[in-house]
Formats: sequence, C-alpha cells, structure tokens
Amino acid sequence: MRLNKFISHNSKHSRRDADKLIEEGEVTVNKAVITEFGFQVEDDDFVAVNGRPIKIRTELTMIVYNKPKGVLVTKKDDRERTTIYHKLAGKFRHFIPIGRLDYASEGLLLLTDSPSVADRLMRSSLSRTYNLKIDKILSKEMIKGMEEGLVLNDARVGGHANSKITSMEFAPFDNYELRTEGLHFTKLRVTISEGKNRELRRFFGHFGATILDLKRVSFGDINLNNLPTNKTRYYTRREYSDLYTYLKAETQKELREEEKEKQIKKEEGIKQRKIERREKKLEQKNKKLERKNKNN
Repeated sequence: MRLNKFISHNSKHSRRDADKLIEEGEVTVNKAVITEFGFQVEDDDFVAVNGRPIKIRTELTMIVYNKPKGVLVTKKDDRERTTIYHKLAGKFRHFIPIGRLDYASEGLLLLTDSPSVADRLMRSSLSRTYNLKIDKILSKEMIKGMEEGLVLNDARVGGHANSKITSMEFAPFDNYELRTEGLHFTKLRVTISEGKNRELRRFFGHFGATILDLKRVSFGDINLNNLPTNKTRYYTRREYSDLYTYLKAETQKELREEEKEKQIKKEEGIKQRKIERREKKLEQKNKKLERKNKNN
C-alpha cells in the first residue's frame, strides 16, 4: 500500500495531511525518513509520524449512512464545499467510504474503519440498486443497452467536466424496473454490479437523457430502508455475520486463483525448460555434424 494511503487509512490524518507530513520529513519507515508519497509499505514495516507509530487497525466496524444531496464524498474540498465528514459524527472521521456517490446523488453509503475491507468491497461485484429519474421517456435503445451492455468510445456526457475518463464499457444491468412514466420523464429502479465513475449518468447521457434524481437504496444485502437522510446506523449482528462469510469466501477464492496461477506458471516453466533442453540438444547435434563434415 502507498505510504500516504497507509497513513490516511490508519490514522486521523487525511490523504492531503499525509502528503504534507511526508513532504516535510515527518514520516519514517523502519526509522528511515521517507519523502516519497508512493513509497510501498510492506506488512512488516514500522511506520511512524513525528515519532509516533501508526498501527494497522484490526478491529472492524461498519456503518450505513444515508448521504444527502449536495454533500461530497471526500475528506477535503478545494472549494470548501460540504463533505460527508462535516456531517458525520467526529468518531467516524477516520472511516473510509466504500465507493462514491457524487455531489448531486443521495442514499446509501457504506463506511468502514478497515482499509482492507473497504478495498475488497469497492472491487467487488456486489449488486448496487438505485432509484432514478430521467428527463426522457424510456427508449428501445436504452432498454437494449441495459439488457445487452454498451461500449462507448466517448462517454464524457454525464461525466464530471474535469474527469479524465473519456471512454467506458457498461456491463448488462442485473435488473431494471419501470416505476413511473410521464410525458417528459421516467422513474426507474436499476441494479448494476459495478461502481464506475458516474456510470449511470454517463449511460443515460449517451441517449441524451439527464438524470434528475439518483438515490442508492442498496449495496449487496444492505438496504437503506427507512434510515432518515443524514443519519447513520451500525451493521446488525446478522449483517456482520454475512459480511464475514462473504470475506472468507472471497479470500478462499483468491487463494485458489493464486494457486492456479502458480500451477500455470510452473507448467509453463517446465514446458519452457523442455524446449530449452531440446534446443540445446539440437545445437549440440548440429555442432557435431559441423565438426564431422569439417574433418571429412
């Protein structure tokens, strides 16, 4: 893990705070001053800030937050706009958001104090369900895109003006449901298994539709239900149990994949050595023939 990320994940310092501390020479790794933001921290490294050790958080706490509109999912904002950390209780200041909801979106946001769990869930294919309203009637092209997926070389419409993402591939939606249709709008409930940057806004933007309202109502098996706006709740005992079961299964899956990759590399290595031995024998044989022909 990058040094600045390690510090922000395991302390009260934000990523920018960590960058500043590193730049000022206040951070050491194994008692050596490190001034590189991207320095990779290994499992057995000893990291300290101003001489105080940074300990990896091993306890796991999960919370569900109903994010309001007009709030950013970030630690700090250059334009001093309101962030979730202005809204959340101070005890959650070091919690890590799992995925993002943009400034104009609202609804379910999971946060945790475990960097590894945050990373695992952000990379997961767990379903995300949203209620949304677009300013167009649902078209056949939109339905086809939701059912079959879509590849856009130009996916800038619907994205942030400063986003560096210009193209995007959209997997088929897990599910979609027409809720209400008016003369100039459509209300939908859609379920996807990805969390790409402004994915739904870019998808419908391709068809000339603007999302007027976007609210996430579930992430995996966690539902927003009747949690009030700007309120939090802890995971229930059942939800923790389901999470541990999921994490265990994912860990076992990764271990199987690693073993499979090792086996493939081993077989490729054996195959390559056999080829090299054959080539060496052929080379030796050719040299013998050359000497024999030379003597004759």
